[in-house]
Amino acid sequence: MIALTAEPLDLAPLLAAVGDPEHGGTATFIGTTRREGGGRAVAALDYEAYEELALAEMRAIALEAREAYGAAVAIAHRVGRVGVGEPSVMVAASAGHRPAAFAACRFAIDELKARVPLWKRTVFEDGAASWVDGCGLPHPVHAV
Repeated sequence: MIALTAEPLDLAPLLAAVGDPEHGGTATFIGTTRREGGGRAVAALDYEAYEELALAEMRAIALEAREAYGAAVAIAHRVGRVGVGEPSVMVAASAGHRPAAFAACRFAIDELKARVPLWKRTVFEDGAASWVDGCGLPHPVHAV
């Protein structure tokens, strides 16, 4: 399962997607919107994605994790507004043993952050907003 969605994320479908009776370990990562950013109160995060490329890159990451760790990997990321305390990204990875499951999960989230064309804008409680990681330049946005 690889998904970009404007809907709230649910871990159950990711766990179902990586379920395998041959796998003895499952690891998950859930990234949520923090209440504070840079010493300021945060209201929400806004995510945008280049959908076609983002999904292709997420699939490539899952395949690389399978090849490197023998793991099944599922990834879901929100687009649109994500409020404080809400999950913006979820990764589930299962493998034959615990170390490979943890490694595959870590690999998937780290590679997603490095490679997937997703842009994040912090919306502060005072109404100001700023793009994270220098993502303030105009870029193509595809409706999801």
